[in-house]
Amino acid sequence: MDRRSFIRRAGIGGAGAAAATVLAAPAIAQTTPKVSWRLTSSFPKSLDTIYGGAEVIAKYVSEATDGNFQIQVFAAGEIVPGLQAADAAASGTVEACHTVSYYYWGKDPVWALGAAVPFALNARGHNAWQYHGGGIDMFNEFLAPQGLVAYPGGNTGVQMGGWFRKEIKTVADLQGLKMRVGGFAGKVMQTLGVVPQQIAGGDIYPSLEKGTIDAAEWVGPYDDEKLGFYKVAPYYYYPGWWEGGPTVHAMFNKAAFDGLPKAYQSLLRTACQAADANMLQKYDYLNPAAIKRLVASGAKLSPFSADILSACFDASNTVYAEMEATNPAFKKIWGSIKAFRAEFYLNAQIAEYNYDTFMMIQQRNGKL
Repeated sequence: MDRRSFIRRAGIGGAGAAAATVLAAPAIAQTTPKVSWRLTSSFPKSLDTIYGGAEVIAKYVSEATDGNFQIQVFAAGEIVPGLQAADAAASGTVEACHTVSYYYWGKDPVWALGAAVPFALNARGHNAWQYHGGGIDMFNEFLAPQGLVAYPGGNTGVQMGGWFRKEIKTVADLQGLKMRVGGFAGKVMQTLGVVPQQIAGGDIYPSLEKGTIDAAEWVGPYDDEKLGFYKVAPYYYYPGWWEGGPTVHAMFNKAAFDGLPKAYQSLLRTACQAADANMLQKYDYLNPAAIKRLVASGAKLSPFSADILSACFDASNTVYAEMEATNPAFKKIWGSIKAFRAEFYLNAQIAEYNYDTFMMIQQRNGKL
């Protein structure tokens, strides 16, 4: 090959490579455009685990796009009150929110099914149903006409039954009790004489302190310790039968979500699933030490009696039957959860239950 031929061919190759580089840049820019969103949380910054779920999503999205997709997270009250987060996202006041869907059950009880309802599934079971049993798609089918798209973005695990100013030993003790309780668990408890109250997290302590309410549930040991409930309502009951494994959702304005590049949509789903796992893992790590500190600080730890749990279970089934008879969307989604619930707890009582029970016995015997 002579020198001129070599230079000519090299020049063509070099020009082609340069052209390819020039052409590739706009293509890359189109797939990672500059996007700036605002997200309003239903939680105060002091609750770093549950509020932090939104920060985890924002962090992963930013890192994966070299900072091109930014989500600014605002605490409850900074843009709208915590219980108006989903409304703000649906209306376009913000592009996203981080909230628990049962806060909005008053609009339609179907909202609660996306998060947790009494005596349903634990966190592991609920996630199995959502990711592999069609739960995410069914919930989004319900949300679409309301201008929202939602993906699981956190889970607390089974919650505690709450803090009470007096002992609760029998079903009769529930009569006239004013209790802050999330979701439509309040509707179930109302049939047993409880007067349910829906109050945002940051307002619970002063309500307990003033005696405006007699009891309150929030999440579990780590968060409850931060909120200081043990100082004004020492009786700490478990389990929170209305929240076996509540999902915290990242909800997006549907028009804003649909307008994103497909790669960004996929990234949001992935970031949400990562935050979903991360939150549960963090609670599982932090709660053991927190419960010991709470008891040392004077919390009086007690289980709900079998009679109370049975009465609440029966009352829940009555409420469900009423809703299924009048709400087709509720019937469809609750029917799906019920069908999986029976299979899930059939399997759970084999290996998982026996292993956990054996290990708990070893812990009680001081062998761990």
